[in-house]
Formats: sequence, structure tokens, C-alpha cells
Amino acid sequence: MRRARAGDAAAWDALVDRFGSRVRAVARSYRLGGADADDVFQVTWLRLVANLDAIREPERVGAWLVTTASHECLRLLRRSGRHDSGAEDWEENLVDDAPEVDSGVLTTERDRALWAAMGMLSGACQRLLRLLAADPAPTYQEVSAVLDMPVGSIGPTRGRCLAHLRAHLARITEGPQGSSP
Repeated sequence: MRRARAGDAAAWDALVDRFGSRVRAVARSYRLGGADADDVFQVTWLRLVANLDAIREPERVGAWLVTTASHECLRLLRRSGRHDSGAEDWEENLVDDAPEVDSGVLTTERDRALWAAMGMLSGACQRLLRLLAADPAPTYQEVSAVLDMPVGSIGPTRGRCLAHLRAHLARITEGPQGSSP
């Protein structure tokens, strides 16, 4: 942080390398499309530039970025009138930034079933699981700040959300005859 405050470009690159995927994970947890997620990413980093001297605990810059990105997501959703955590169009806004891989029909079917099951979860469960799936994984303190959830509730809630996901996935993959495809 000290080097970034002094204008060291390498220090800025290191900050973006270390925390950039967390900021993007926050945008994905709010189901933002590509352009909106990019806007949140940029505004979050601009806010860091504007507040560099105001950050009292530089070692907590990751939590600050995650919280700021969350606030930017909410601001963008409110401004566009899309703040509906139960929206049916979740799949249209899904951001898939994984590299394209032609792994065949089974992989595609598995992924479709997983995303369908994910769409059956509550908005809160979807946000939690997407946030925890970020690489690098955010700390529970960062998750707590983004989701306004006590740190001690994150693990048990994650477990319940994963159990619901498994149950939905089992129903989807069993098909009408009760056998797996």
C-alpha cells in the first residue's frame, strides 16, 4: 500500500493481481453481465485510488475492496432498477469467465444440470456460494463484510446451501424414471 500510495506501478499491478479476482467474484455474485461487472471492477479500483490516504489499516485492503465492490454492485443494480434477488433471468446474466473447453456432451450436460440446480437456490445461497468459489478464496471476514453475515454463520450456511444444491441436482439428474442419465 505504501508503494502504491507513492505511485509505484508495480505495486498497483501486485494489488490488482492479488485482489482483482475477488472484486470480480463479488460482481459475479450479484449476477452482473460482462459490461456491468467491468464497470464495478473499474469503479472499485478508482475508489481505492481516491481513498488511498483514508485507509487506516492497509493490511485490510482486501476486505475494503470486497466491501466497496459490493456497494458498487448494489448502486448499479438500484440505478438500473434490477435489484431483484429472485429474478428469473439469472441465467441470462450469468458470467462465465472460464476458458472455453470442448470437453464433450457429458460435460455440457453436467454443467447445465449444475447451473439449473444453482438457479433453484435462494439468491442469498447463490451469492454466498459464488463468492466462496472465487480464486483466490476470500477470507470469512471479507465474505462477512460483503454479505453482512456474522463470520460464525458462514460455514453452517455454506453447508446448508451445498446440501440444497446437492438435493436439487439429484432431482434434476434422476429424470422422470428416477434413474441417472
